[in-house]
Amino acid sequence: MSFFTSLSGLKNAETDLRVIANNIANAETVGFKKSSAQFSDLVAKGLSTDPRRTAGIGATVSAITQDFALGPLEQTGRSLDLVIDGDGFFALANPLSGDLSFTRNGNFRLLADGSLQDATGDFVQGFPVDATGTPTSTVPGNLALPLTNAAGSPLANVTIDARGVVNAAYSDGSTQPVGQIALASFAAPTGLRAIGQTKWKPSAESGAPAFGSPGQGNYGGILSGALERSNVELSEEMVALLTAQRNFQANARAIDTATVITQAAINLRQQ
Repeated sequence: MSFFTSLSGLKNAETDLRVIANNIANAETVGFKKSSAQFSDLVAKGLSTDPRRTAGIGATVSAITQDFALGPLEQTGRSLDLVIDGDGFFALANPLSGDLSFTRNGNFRLLADGSLQDATGDFVQGFPVDATGTPTSTVPGNLALPLTNAAGSPLANVTIDARGVVNAAYSDGSTQPVGQIALASFAAPTGLRAIGQTKWKPSAESGAPAFGSPGQGNYGGILSGALERSNVELSEEMVALLTAQRNFQANARAIDTATVITQAAINLRQQ
């Protein structure tokens, strides 16, 4: 039985190492959120078992939890680089299926057709606004900027304020709000399902997304000209890496010890 108990410890240490390695690998990934492995013990006992003599049969992975704490901010000076200063996620729509995904990576770009997209081509979601920049709907849609204004002047520049209002500036000197960045929140963000590219999709554990405007309620404000870096602290991960390595070595040593004891018992019976 000691072999299988130590084997469970080896598997758990390996899982811990994989989670830590993934954190370290994404230490420079914009919008990445670190994870940590949680473990629980396994106990074999019945109703007639003396609770003072329950040795247990090992451990198992109970959860791999994501940490959505805000990462450090990096100034870029680019107007379409956005940070959510607080809670919330940017909403993105797949151009083919229309399925929504959610991210903290605010590295966006403006295409020649006026659409606002992320680096993978998903459309940034926003609310339509009136002439004062006040949202006229709570249902998000693809953000698109008019390439010319009513006077026929071409688009010259784009700025985004703390409320997430997208303002288009044209070559004739006029400026007009054309939309507002939509943010999404979840009842339990740790239940979100990671799909890669620093994007998540909702699950039964996270609940459905609730959309709102930046700077209102539980939604953070928008900072333009910056990006949120990974919240991985390399010093913490290196300490955790050493701990996981020692756990692995200790369980491997326990298996060696159990082998020696078993071999000794076999030799006694053969004598």
